[in-house]
Amino acid sequence: MADLVLDCRDLVRRFDSLVAVDGVSFGIGPGETYGLLGPNGAGKTTTISMVAGLLEPSGGTVTVLGQEITPRSTTAKGAIGLVPQDIALYPDLSARENLTFFAKLQGLRGSELATRIDEVLDIVGLADRAGDKIDTYSGGMKRRANIAVGMVHQPTLLILDEPTVGVDPQSRNAILESVDALSTTGMAVLYTTHYMEEAERLCDRIGIIDSGKLIAEGTREELVARLGDSTAVTFRADGPVEAVRGWRDDLSQLRTVSTVQPQEYGATVTCGHASEVVAGAFSAAEKRGVTIGGVDVTAPDLEAVFLSLTGKALRDGS
Repeated sequence: MADLVLDCRDLVRRFDSLVAVDGVSFGIGPGETYGLLGPNGAGKTTTISMVAGLLEPSGGTVTVLGQEITPRSTTAKGAIGLVPQDIALYPDLSARENLTFFAKLQGLRGSELATRIDEVLDIVGLADRAGDKIDTYSGGMKRRANIAVGMVHQPTLLILDEPTVGVDPQSRNAILESVDALSTTGMAVLYTTHYMEEAERLCDRIGIIDSGKLIAEGTREELVARLGDSTAVTFRADGPVEAVRGWRDDLSQLRTVSTVQPQEYGATVTCGHASEVVAGAFSAAEKRGVTIGGVDVTAPDLEAVFLSLTGKALRDGS
């Protein structure tokens, strides 16, 4: 499509015999936030490394604003801002000094530079700490400063790789608010995460990636609609280990049950008729000598979609 900011087609990346990314295709339009959602090891970081021109694809192409991106690209990369998982800042410099340095590398000068730095510091909520050295910041503040550096030159495409990993809940919320504010700037944003709630909150469209393959794509509503009338039912159960295992096997045999995900204290099932499945679960538990201590019935979400597509929970390794 001519109006795409980012167009990835049939991306493949091999590391010897390992195929880390296998035929991934997607595009992002202007002002759109696109989420790559998948567990650790699914191929998210390898994909964005190719998108950013840091890694040579084994196959396929990446274009940004119609220009192909490879490790040898120079001018075309100016349209990209990359926020890596690791903090890429000078700890002995202040946030403003870091931004000034990186902005000058991108060609910003004079009043334009000063204005832009003030804008991004405000977006990430660091205006009041702009003169403090990075090594005095909390982990969450460092990550927000990392985001500021990635967007200071007003890229057309901003790539954020798991920007909330390892931060406390308060800092995480501040980071999400910063990213959410980008939707008003017109940037195209590529956001990788293994947190379902982040993808639901931030992303206009979501690509679900597992074992290097993009297995589903769409809005949250479109992805959840794939489950039809399915419902997620979580049982809290207690009993001898072998009895609980047998009970889980019984759950998989119940009519309308499509998946059974073991939990530390029970199981979560995706099913068509919750009341029928709950009754069957209690009957099977009684026969096995298992006690069900609670039942939670919830509408399907992205976690349920991922479970249905892959047979495993989102936070499982791939």
